[in-house]
Amino acid sequence: MYRFMSPAPIKPDETTYAGRFAARLRMLREKAGYTVEELTEETGIPPGTLYSWEAGHRRPPYETLPTLAGAFGVKVRTLLPDE
Repeated sequence: MYRFMSPAPIKPDETTYAGRFAARLRMLREKAGYTVEELTEETGIPPGTLYSWEAGHRRPPYETLPTLAGAFGVKVRTLLPDE
């Protein structure tokens, strides 16, 4: 197992779709009680990728959404922000 240094939390720009997705992802992760490192172990998604999604810099590919939803025990549509 490797350790990834957690960067300081970044508040995403919630006026954009990516920013709203980022906020939703972080809320679901914290509600599930996962650290980014624990979510990495659960999903196999690299921590740097998860941090990038939570910062709103990138959005995950659609194919990744079922993996994330499964880790949180929710439906895929729960991950998607309201338009």
